[in-house]
Amino acid sequence: MASPIGAKRLVVGAHYGLGEWLAQRLTAVVLGVYVIALGVYVIVQRDLSYDTWSALFVPLWMKIVTLLALAALLYHAWIGMRDIWMDYVKPTGLRLTLEFATILWLAACAVWSAQILWRV
Repeated sequence: MASPIGAKRLVVGAHYGLGEWLAQRLTAVVLGVYVIALGVYVIVQRDLSYDTWSALFVPLWMKIVTLLALAALLYHAWIGMRDIWMDYVKPTGLRLTLEFATILWLAACAVWSAQILWRV
């Protein structure tokens, strides 16, 4: 028996939906808190020399917090770029190539950032 509401609609696409939307909002909140905390540090600090700035990142807890913020930034960027590629690049081969290049770029940024952070 047919539904009185109407014909069934064929749903296509990535089906990421609510989970990815929430993940992007959560990563934005994490980044917002981190940036506000750094902003307060900059405002409160009288001397912003290289030594003062690098001393902020010496404790292990600050390195971990910074790595979490970095992970949030990378995931946030991935969700946004993936959505842009899916929405505006229709040829599948080109879209997959761009997504792969984005993953490589974000992975390289993650490694480079971790190296910089751990050198302090």
